[in-house]
Formats: sequence, C-alpha cells, structure tokens
Amino acid sequence: MLDSAVLWMNARGNTEQWGTALYSQRPGGAERVERYTTENVPFIAEWDGRPAGALVLDSGPSPQLPVPPAGEPERYVRLLVCDRRYAGLGIGAALLARAAEETRRAGVELLRVDCWAGGGGALVAYYERNGFTPTTRFRSGAWPGQVLARRV
Repeated sequence: MLDSAVLWMNARGNTEQWGTALYSQRPGGAERVERYTTENVPFIAEWDGRPAGALVLDSGPSPQLPVPPAGEPERYVRLLVCDRRYAGLGIGAALLARAAEETRRAGVELLRVDCWAGGGGALVAYYERNGFTPTTRFRSGAWPGQVLARRV
C-alpha cells in the first residue's frame, strides 16, 4: 500500500510529500513498517477480504519530528494509508473512527495526527472533515507539517 501510495502521489505531481522512491526501497522503510506492526497498534481495513487500508496508533508522535508534546495522555495516528483501488469508499474515515474508539476505550481524551501541509492543504482539509482541528504547524527540513487534534 505504501509503494502504491507513492506512485499515486507522484502521478498527480506530488513528489514532495513522500518523495519519488518507493517506500520499500527507502533506507529504513521496511524496518519502519516492521516497527509499526510490532511496537505500535496496527489496524487493517479489509474490503471483500482484501487489505484496503492501514492505520498505526501509538502513544505519541514520532521522535524524529519536531512536534511539541501534548501535555496530557494521547493516542497518536502514526500512519494512515489506503489502497487507491478503494479510494472514495470511506476506508480512511472508518480507520480514523476506529482510532477514536480505541482512544476512548483506553480512557484517553486526545487523539492527534500530523500530516503534510503542502499541496494546497488538501490532506489537512481531509483530517478536518474527519473531526480534527489544526493546532501546531512545523517544518521538518523543507517538509511543511501540521499537527491536528481531536477530542474523543
């Protein structure tokens, strides 16, 4: 899914968000996916028995990003990716709803996510449509980022 997401973004002219190298070919890419599935809480959405999307939930942001601490317990969406064959079917929204449910179930009131803030802000707007509110903007090198929060 991550490789196909890079190809899809690149085909739309977006080479800034995740670059042009396939995720599986990036240094550390495979190791990161392994950590996502062993050190974090992954959720896989299926459509007709096939993987259609994935979300990784953690207790905080990636230490590699300059994201300020929440100052309270939180759950953090580390990754949200959907197979483009299932675009428009609400897979991402369903995964985000599951993240909110899991956050509430853990007795935590704050769910946060960070995302790429470039490209006219379309990804930020997506999270807003899914109940998140923009909080802190940041830069990681030349990469513009936005932290969003949702009370659950």
